[in-house]
Amino acid sequence: MSVKVKEVADLVGISVRTLHHYDAIGLLTPDGTTEAGYRLYSDENLEMLQQILFFRELDFPLTKIKEIIHSPSFDRLEALELHRSMLLEKRSRLDTMIATIDKTMQHAKGEIQMTTKEKFEGFDFSHNPYEQEARERWGDEAVDKANAKAGSMSKDKQEAMAQTMNAIYAKLAGLRSGSPDSAEAQAAVKEWYDLLNQMGSYTLEAFKCLGQMYVDDERFTKNIDRFGDGLAKFMRDAMAVYADTNRK
Repeated sequence: MSVKVKEVADLVGISVRTLHHYDAIGLLTPDGTTEAGYRLYSDENLEMLQQILFFRELDFPLTKIKEIIHSPSFDRLEALELHRSMLLEKRSRLDTMIATIDKTMQHAKGEIQMTTKEKFEGFDFSHNPYEQEARERWGDEAVDKANAKAGSMSKDKQEAMAQTMNAIYAKLAGLRSGSPDSAEAQAAVKEWYDLLNQMGSYTLEAFKCLGQMYVDDERFTKNIDRFGDGLAKFMRDAMAVYADTNRK
């Protein structure tokens, strides 16, 4: 069975432009075309598209997905088992975050009291789901050094680091209605810079580029803005000010 590109787009819920892009970058090339030049997708193409969308749901970059699914060692069943395991983990984390939202609403109404720790249950920045992209942008050596530092930490140290990260996000969220070059914002961003350099090695330029990625990459924006709408943009601007000011 062959399906036209518009029918695939309607079936899956993605745009024709996205399918054209997947074809252009060699991620998903349809097996045929009509006499008029319209793309035709086979059952095998649709199975591959399903795999791609599972990986996208798990925030894998397209370059990494292409590398995985076009590898000679790629096993579709094994990949599906991996998808299932990772999605269950993601569902568990989201369920925890929803529970945190419910408790926070009750807290805001004065119905219950929440501890500081309870306010941030479900947030976990102790691992980096975008490691592959970091490798592509800054190279394996920098990422390997960061991983080595994180791996050498005890579990208690890693948990303490994650709590510190969440606390800085929360602090910056509370400042985001002000100016990114304010003394308070710059002090908080310095804490962020110092913390990142405990885990890796960031130059001021890399720090500034990281802030820009918070806005350019919707996955970063989505995660950071959980602490407050517009936080990613505020952090980008504050990090740029910090980098420009301190390298003069």
